[in-house]
Amino acid sequence: MQNKFLYFPSSELPSQKLLAAENMKLWPTTSADYRGLIADHEGPTPNGTMVLFHGNGGAAFDRGFYFKPLRELGFRVILAEYPKYGGRPGKVGEKSFVADGLETVRLAYEQYGEPFYLLGESLGCGVAAAITKQTSVPVAGIILITPWDTLAAVAKSLFPFLPVSLLTDKYDSIGNLQSFKGKISLVGSERDEILPIHHAHNLYQSLPEGKKRMWVIKGAGHNDWPFYAKASLWKEMTDFVKINKISQAKY
Repeated sequence: MQNKFLYFPSSELPSQKLLAAENMKLWPTTSADYRGLIADHEGPTPNGTMVLFHGNGGAAFDRGFYFKPLRELGFRVILAEYPKYGGRPGKVGEKSFVADGLETVRLAYEQYGEPFYLLGESLGCGVAAAITKQTSVPVAGIILITPWDTLAAVAKSLFPFLPVSLLTDKYDSIGNLQSFKGKISLVGSERDEILPIHHAHNLYQSLPEGKKRMWVIKGAGHNDWPFYAKASLWKEMTDFVKINKISQAKY
């Protein structure tokens, strides 16, 4: 029953015709089981690689709107896909998603190297936070858009009659991010009707001082925030987590 409340996958594998129309291709290109989508033609990527974990509905193919703002800011973008979504095999659930995401991150880092960043959207924030805690890949920074604090807190506020202690998936972003050393950008929607913004504020308050910043998109809801997100927001939230390459220079 938990899975029916939490996961709404589109199981359709995007066709080559659809991918071509959106200037996307499957990644890795040499694997029988793809793990995500990348731009068909790669431009300059001076600011590194951004692996994005999407929300609980649809598929990675539906998140093509991330390419334009992030590529214009000099990032390579990989839209990671979950098991059971987008025509991929496997099953839904935190354990499955995090294990699969860890392998996706490992392969992406192996192929592209540093600097390396994660971006989570909604449910994907919980996936990205858990991966950050477990991976050996040096993640330089994280961007979390419409995040929650813990799944238990969300369930308790939305379904107070349910025994949240029985949840098999935890997605405890508060606990998973406590030891992260890089910077974290959080973005909340003022009128979020799915994940009320106090969950994002709770997560923000739990993070160590000095390495966090939060933006609130005025007037935006949970799913329409991209229409409200201005170019200045994309630049500010990526600039905050971005590594200054000059400061990394070794003498």
